[in-house]
Amino acid sequence: MSFAIIVHGGAGQLASEDRAAACANGCLAAARLGHAILAGGGSALDAVQAACSALEDDPLFNAGTGSCLNADGEVEMDAAIMEGTSLRAGGVGAVRSVKNPIFLARLVLERSPHVLLVGSGAERFARENGVDPHPSSLLVTERALERWRMERAKLIEPKPGTVGAVAIDGAGRVAAATSTGGTSGKAAGRVGDSPLLGSGLYADDRAGAVSATGDGEAIMRVVLSKVVSDRMAAGESASAATAAAIRELDRVGGQGGVIAVDRRGGLGFALNAPRMSRASIDASGREASGYDP
Repeated sequence: MSFAIIVHGGAGQLASEDRAAACANGCLAAARLGHAILAGGGSALDAVQAACSALEDDPLFNAGTGSCLNADGEVEMDAAIMEGTSLRAGGVGAVRSVKNPIFLARLVLERSPHVLLVGSGAERFARENGVDPHPSSLLVTERALERWRMERAKLIEPKPGTVGAVAIDGAGRVAAATSTGGTSGKAAGRVGDSPLLGSGLYADDRAGAVSATGDGEAIMRVVLSKVVSDRMAAGESASAATAAAIRELDRVGGQGGVIAVDRRGGLGFALNAPRMSRASIDASGREASGYDP
């Protein structure tokens, strides 16, 4: 079985061609990191976590460092990770003092009987499992702060953003990961689609793995990632399944994008947003990156 990976850096309008290109390059760097793990015989789960963590550490993206701010001017982050063999998953919501939420989500998967922990409970779980507090002020970038100020002044519209990765490893196992700062200007305590199984992500060895990005409320309403997974389970390619799922997003007036890998190692993506930064390395080792539809 060949291995492959595809990552995204969020769907929406990017400020400039230079920024769009930088986001695509950041996605490619993350994909290469995950691919190196797969090439060394590592698991899809490890690969998507590593790729997602790299995007969290890149201030270009709305996840981890660089996360957008909520209505109160604070960072609240969501993340989840899922593997497709036994359908184990872990997620966190509305966390504020964690450098890499995807790492905490992996700990929930491995060390908790639960699937999703949020807010202060997730923070307490982090401390109990040796994750040092990370000052939320270090997660705030000047760009995110300036966006928040402009939104407060009603000079620009709030926007969503998410990072994600899906992969299949040499043993045919699939995994998905998502991480986000959420929609800028969101209400305090709001949890979006990213940590919700079937909405922001899904992974099943019998179908493939999926990660979504965009208008979280719309993604939740159509359970976007499960739509893709079910279509791949029925035999559709990742490319066909993602295209069909985006039509469901159109149905509720939502904008976004989705990436997927099917159980045969085929990669696919689709979007109805202006752009979605992304990069992939397929089963033949061919690299691709971009941001336009």
